[in-house]
Amino acid sequence: MLRILRYVLIAVLMVVLLTVALANRAVVPVRLLPEDVGALFGVNWQMEMPLFLVLFGGVVAGVVIGFTWEWLREHKHRKTASRRGKEVARLERELAVMRDSSSLPGDDVIALIDKPRKAG
Repeated sequence: MLRILRYVLIAVLMVVLLTVALANRAVVPVRLLPEDVGALFGVNWQMEMPLFLVLFGGVVAGVVIGFTWEWLREHKHRKTASRRGKEVARLERELAVMRDSSSLPGDDVIALIDKPRKAG
């Protein structure tokens, strides 16, 4: 059921994006700087492209910037989790060694007392 719902949502999204692209096919100039500032610095970089590419490019750039920002922001949490995971692994190894060493009796008399008797 969820797979069908996912395919339906993807299809609806594709239709919406296609509709936006077809509605915004006009070619628009994209400038690096406003005309007055570009003239002041002598940089008049300009490119003409369809408006839907400008819109979709802005959305993609925003998503990439957002994901990168969150990844950098969560670095301290990943570092702490990694450090604690290593500490847990070390403590589990230490506990396993302690269990192995405590399962062996340290005294011969205690070993004889703890030794199971044969029936019969």
